[in-house]
Amino acid sequence: MARDDSGAGLVMMAFALGALAGAAAALLMAPAAGEETRRVLGEKAREGRSTLNTALERGRQAYQQARGGVEAGPGEAL
Repeated sequence: MARDDSGAGLVMMAFALGALAGAAAALLMAPAAGEETRRVLGEKAREGRSTLNTALERGRQAYQQARGGVEAGPGEAL
């Protein structure tokens, strides 16, 4: 039986991690006060965590749909 793995989830995760690393590097290289830089980095980290969680959840849902299973989303009952 052939397996159809496109690796879309892995690509999405790599993109998100690359974007976060690039944003962090840009902030560290830019001239700004230490407190302001830490605040901005914290905000970006929270945004990145949220994006990654969303991407992982969508990946899980797509995987379940591809396997033919039905999975309830947050707050939904089967």
